[in-house]
This record gives sequence, structure tokens and C-alpha cells, in this order.
Amino acid sequence: MQFKNLILLAAASSVNAATLRFSCSQLVVERLDPLVNPGENPSPHLHQIVGGNAFNVSMDPAVHDLPTTATCTSCTPTEDLSNYWTAVLFYKARNGTLHRVNTFGNELGFTGAKGGQTVYYLSSGKVTAFKPGFRMTVGDPKIRTAEELNRRYKYMDFTCLASSMTRGGQTTYFPTKPCAAGIMVSIRFPTCWDGVNTDSPDHQSHVAYPNGNACPSTHPVTIPQVFYETYWDTRPFNNQADWPTDGSQPFVWSFGDKTGYGIHGDYVFGWKGDALQRAMDANCNSDLFANAINCPTLKTQTLDQANQCLKTKTVTENLDGWLTQLPGGMPIA
Repeated sequence: MQFKNLILLAAASSVNAATLRFSCSQLVVERLDPLVNPGENPSPHLHQIVGGNAFNVSMDPAVHDLPTTATCTSCTPTEDLSNYWTAVLFYKARNGTLHRVNTFGNELGFTGAKGGQTVYYLSSGKVTAFKPGFRMTVGDPKIRTAEELNRRYKYMDFTCLASSMTRGGQTTYFPTKPCAAGIMVSIRFPTCWDGVNTDSPDHQSHVAYPNGNACPSTHPVTIPQVFYETYWDTRPFNNQADWPTDGSQPFVWSFGDKTGYGIHGDYVFGWKGDALQRAMDANCNSDLFANAINCPTLKTQTLDQANQCLKTKTVTENLDGWLTQLPGGMPIA
């Protein structure tokens, strides 16, 4: 059904459940990854980042406190100085050259956003908000098969948008036909925490998926589900006469994945004080079709104000126009 995901979210909007939904405009697009490649400038592949402007090359929580370091956020809740990021989509032309695909504002309420993504915090009961210094990743850029992706991760997919209202037909691989209204990429993080560690060596072992409706004994603390929707403007590249002659789809992730199975996301918590816990405890339920966060306990700003929060690039390289290779020379496989 076209509204399947929206109906599921609406069903969560019941007693003791929260559906916090808001826009985060583009903060910067550059080759940094302070979780997987801390201190490396540049990191191996390109990312698109949203959230607070304290994002930098290392982000060591012992010395870099996001809520007190950031001076603005590209998200509409002004108490959210977190950072959220994903890889970047590229179009590969028939002649082998590549062009970066831009993000655009979610047309269900956030058309005024300058790119970025829609962020959700979901709960179906009492949850414990993340602690200062918390960070996690989901997905693995090395995955190239559906079997491995489905075995290790859940709820990460692509939607080929026929219109802004399309919510069905998700795949775990890149769409194989032109998408009239672009491609939506959905990334959902696990919802169970070990209750002790704010990070782990692989940035994933301290969190886990529930077994049915219950968290496993190893990760007994229920946390909000962080969920990204990123809209990629593939519309300028919909002419199939320019697609590969073998009939394959033309898109590739910035880390060289042409299958889509390497889909992944990164998250660093940076909410001020108890703001996120207040929102979860208040069971805030945002409008799923409009720019209405419906959460009186939070302070917010307009989309125009969020658009003004930008970060100066620290990596100098050409990301625009037609390129002969992916940034960083990442091989395509």
C-alpha cells in the first residue's frame, strides 16, 4: 500500500508512544567520518551531514561536547545539536563519468528545507534517551548481497518515488527503473542498548535489535528508534537512453557500491540536557504530512532558520560537475 509506512507510524501515535519527526537541512557535504575514521582528513569516502555545526574530524566525546560546542543546528528543534550522516549518491553516466546527486527537502511538509534529511525518534512505550557521548552506526559499506544485509540488519531500504506520497514497494537494492519523484532512502537504527557503553569498537555492538517486542538480556535498555529519510534528487538523470547499455541501473554510493546493499548511517547524540527525554516522556506525535512537530516541551526554529546553519568545508576538493572518479578515488564494485 502507498501509505504503509505512514500508517505504521500513525499506529505508533497512541498512548505511551512517540513519533517525533522533524527536518534537518544540509549542514555540509565533505569527506570526513569522525566515527569510523577519527582524525583522518580526508576520510576515504564522501558523506552528507546534518545537525549541529560542531561536526569535525575527530569529535572525541572526552573533549568535544556537542551541545556546548555547537553554535547552531540545521535541525528544526534548536536543542538538537546531534549529527546525522550518510554516504552520498552519485550518477554514473554511460561514458563512465560521475555526477553527485543532490538531496532535497521532504515534500511532505519540508519543501523549504535545503536538502538534508527527515529525522524521526520513535517509541512504542517507555524509553531511555541516549547519554552524553553516545554514538552508533548501522549497516556496513562492505556488504554487496541481499543475504548478508538481511541477516545482519533490519529496516534499511530504498523507495522509488512515483510521487511525494509513495510509501510502498521498498527494496534493499537500488531501484532498477527511473523514479519520477526521486529516490527515498530509509535507515533505521536498533532500539536496545547494553545500558553501560556509549560506544563500542565497531560502533554497533553496544546496541541490538529486539527479539519480537522485547530487548535481549544482553541489551536490556529500550532506547528511541532513530530513523532517517533522505530524498535524493535523481530526477535529472531519468533518461534511460543515458543509462548503461547492459540495462543495469546507473547509481552508485560514494564508497563505490553499485548494488545498494552497503547502505549505512552514522549518529552522534548531541541533544541539550534532558530535552530528548522530555519529548519522549511527553509522547510527542508530530504531523506526518506537514511541518508541525507538535511537541510543546521543545524549542524550535523555522526551516529558513535551520537552512542558515552551515559548516565551512575543511576538505578542499571538487564535488560538482562531471567527475572522472569518485571523491577519494574509491573503486566501484
